[in-house]
Amino acid sequence: MNNESLTIKFLLISVLISIGMQETKILCNMVKQGYSKGACEVELQNGTLQTACKATLKLENGQYHRVILAAHLSRPEDYFSIYQSGCNHNCLKCHSWEFSKFFNGEWYSTDVIAELCRKYQNEVTVFEPRKRSLMYYANNLCKHCGSCILFNKRSPLCPNKLSKDQILLSPQGFGPARNIIAFTGGDIACQADFYVEVTKKIKEKCEDLWVLLETNGFGLTPKNLNLFQAAGLDSYWLDIKAFDTDLYKKLCGTSNKTVLNAPKEIVKRNFNLEVLTVYIPNLIETDQFKKIAELIVSIDDQIPFHILAFFPQYKLTKYRIPKLEEIIETYEIIKDVGIKHIQIGNVGVFAKTDEEIKKLIKTVGPDVI
Repeated sequence: MNNESLTIKFLLISVLISIGMQETKILCNMVKQGYSKGACEVELQNGTLQTACKATLKLENGQYHRVILAAHLSRPEDYFSIYQSGCNHNCLKCHSWEFSKFFNGEWYSTDVIAELCRKYQNEVTVFEPRKRSLMYYANNLCKHCGSCILFNKRSPLCPNKLSKDQILLSPQGFGPARNIIAFTGGDIACQADFYVEVTKKIKEKCEDLWVLLETNGFGLTPKNLNLFQAAGLDSYWLDIKAFDTDLYKKLCGTSNKTVLNAPKEIVKRNFNLEVLTVYIPNLIETDQFKKIAELIVSIDDQIPFHILAFFPQYKLTKYRIPKLEEIIETYEIIKDVGIKHIQIGNVGVFAKTDEEIKKLIKTVGPDVI
């Protein structure tokens, strides 16, 4: 090898070392703020793994682009849901694993997302005030049975608050279209800049829409919440998966430090908040619900709390579904703790007969389901 070849070889090695050193300096946003890194790996289409913030988010031509699987009017939330690929958690129970842990979807710029929201605003049939920009309030408007459309009569459980012309058919069934935009599915709220940019653009195009983030809470640090507040984000649907640290780590692969601190920080900044927890037999049971309820009550007993029934999925296919008695017991415990607004979801999972449904309604009341 001559001197010229050696010089070129050493230059190439120097460049590669330099690039490697630069890469090591690029720290996770959570690590930069003094927190631990999430369980962020996403499988790409070629089978390799990459962190979600690199795999499903990019800055191109001066704006952010996000991998989106779908965007449509969802039920039973009755708002426009944007289903994101890529997540900072690796939850064993994930019901969105097909796109949260795998690159699955198309690249959407923040301009395109804002334009979709503008078009959705023209379809809205119910304009809610900001304080009702939560999933919780959809339940007291409509039970999503479609009876008024299909049979031209209301069901016995109908809240009787909407007219027939306010009910639309969407990919997930019947209901109204409320003036709320929700980011759901995979969650990389730790990448605050994307949510700041897209929220600002939605607000610029749509004066009457509220922006809600369905989140695991991992990225809701005080710094990020300040950025979201300045951008105009309105509400959070916070999934507190477990209270105990070790159990949370087992279930999600991450720390829940920021998650448990999030409710206090959210309320402090005048956001709207609702909390949900999934009942998983032999894993997330009444003891975890009680601890989470006590945390909520210590902040504000008016924060809505959802009990969702688990159904086998992803890496927990061998776990059973809850029993009716277990859900009722959990309801009564968190009610005794002091939670004022409780809802029970995924009712069809654990109440499969007319007798079970009647017992549930008699015990908790129709407004809770």
